[in-house]
Amino acid sequence: MIAGGIALIFLAAPAANAAEPNDNLNATLWMQSSVEYAGVTMGAYQLATAMLDKALADANWTAIPGEQGDSYKDKPPAVILDVDETVLDNSKYQAWMVMNNETFHPKTWGEFVNSVDSMPIPGSLAFTKYADSKGVKVFYVSNRTGDLEDATRENLKKFGYPMGGNVDTVLLKKEKPEWKSSKKSPRRTHVGNDYRVLLVLGDNFGDFVDGYKGSLDERHALLEQHKAMWGTKWIVLPNPSYGSWESAPYGHNYKEADQRGMKQGAMAVWAK
Repeated sequence: MIAGGIALIFLAAPAANAAEPNDNLNATLWMQSSVEYAGVTMGAYQLATAMLDKALADANWTAIPGEQGDSYKDKPPAVILDVDETVLDNSKYQAWMVMNNETFHPKTWGEFVNSVDSMPIPGSLAFTKYADSKGVKVFYVSNRTGDLEDATRENLKKFGYPMGGNVDTVLLKKEKPEWKSSKKSPRRTHVGNDYRVLLVLGDNFGDFVDGYKGSLDERHALLEQHKAMWGTKWIVLPNPSYGSWESAPYGHNYKEADQRGMKQGAMAVWAK
């Protein structure tokens, strides 16, 4: 009986070093291990390649009509890509948070970025190399902060992403005083001043529009407003782990105490 009781205790005890339950477990596992995730990102970049060829053949084509200016037709071509979860895979940082019951913090994020341990998103390297081979300048517009530029460049160079030669193509938040906001339109405009922007690629609504911090209804209205852009001039990569979609149900207020409850309240539920 004693031996049986001891066995039951061991069966009931949690495994050594087991992580606490975490809302991000499935999302991170899917991004790291599923062929479905890789298939989606590769498909997105195949679409981007096809759209790039179409854009190059059409002098009227621009992906940033509101930020491009009027005299863009004779400008050299460019594409704009976000970095995190669009070009570089940071799921190791997400996995670290899951396994250690941690949340995002600028200090640990900076440590991760400086480790230069991010991996290529499937399809991204081939696309950027293809664009570069066609004479298209590849710009990386990211909300990584300017103090992380050296590490970001090192990580991109590590895998052979086109780096722009004598043109600064890594445009980060706070790199310039006028780029202090997470809104990317000033940096898209900066690119559009000298280049005809053919495509924008990203994983977050804010990679395409500045109204990404609106309510759920406002975000969907903005989505509909730009419906002609999706899948043609704007290509979205999947990110089930984080982004403005996740904070929209609780008003993007990261101090909200009942974030999970407000997210649950935003779901449509089967009325059994």
